[in-house]
Amino acid sequence: MKETDLISLELISLVNDWEPVLKRLPEDIISQRKNSQARTIKQIVGHIIDSASNNTHRIIHLQYQTSPLIFPNYATFGNNDRWIAIQDFQNEDWMTLVQLWKYSLLHISHVMKNVKTDKMNNEWISGPDEKVTLKSMIIDFPRHLKLHLSEINELINKE
Repeated sequence: MKETDLISLELISLVNDWEPVLKRLPEDIISQRKNSQARTIKQIVGHIIDSASNNTHRIIHLQYQTSPLIFPNYATFGNNDRWIAIQDFQNEDWMTLVQLWKYSLLHISHVMKNVKTDKMNNEWISGPDEKVTLKSMIIDFPRHLKLHLSEINELINKE
């Protein structure tokens, strides 16, 4: 089994574990409690959707464009908060957000499984004097997701 297959399975497992948790959260918990970045659970879920979408695009571009790839880093200079605000995740229907979160993650897991192994060392320019290989980006994605899921868990359990 390829490493990307294992990562894909890990993402699917996280989706299966977390979807029912997210679906049953009450409105006050998802829209009022905030983490250290002043994000609500709705906004954190929106950020995960953005991350899955942006990383899906990077994975695709890194397989057919010249390496190192020049592709915008939506998180640079706090732009991820701009994305959250512009899309108004705070006022999005919760069940729509949860389903978009679920299917964004299921899709990126599918895309990861299908990455051509000979492209894994292709690089993306992630910032000034910073390059990330496709392999590193894929390997890091579950860590990033789990970081945000732990933030959600803290907010769920916050008194």
